[in-house]
Amino acid sequence: MININTHKEEEFSLLKVEGDVDASSSIHLDEALTELSNDESVKNILVDGSDLNYISSAGLGVFMSYIDDFKSKNIKMILFGLSEKVLNVFQILGLDQLMSIVSNKQEAKEKLHEVQS
Repeated sequence: MININTHKEEEFSLLKVEGDVDASSSIHLDEALTELSNDESVKNILVDGSDLNYISSAGLGVFMSYIDDFKSKNIKMILFGLSEKVLNVFQILGLDQLMSIVSNKQEAKEKLHEVQS
């Protein structure tokens, strides 16, 4: 089961992902990212994965599919709060080299400002 909440905070949109992202639930993640991608006011997305218990290759594929799209639209996406188990999956596939992943929300906000300046 998955629960996804999106809301705007300060200079970014926060996407909170809770539960398991597998083949059947990854469509919900895709829909949320599509909505953010199509919103012209969105320039920064922070993905809170602190309650993300599991992510399958389908879920990783969703994140991968937005890398070029966000780059072309100049949208910055930073993931934070991933458990060691979930982070390990991103690292095994080398996604930590393609995406910004930090430990917590404060680091994500700092990284956002680094990227902008």
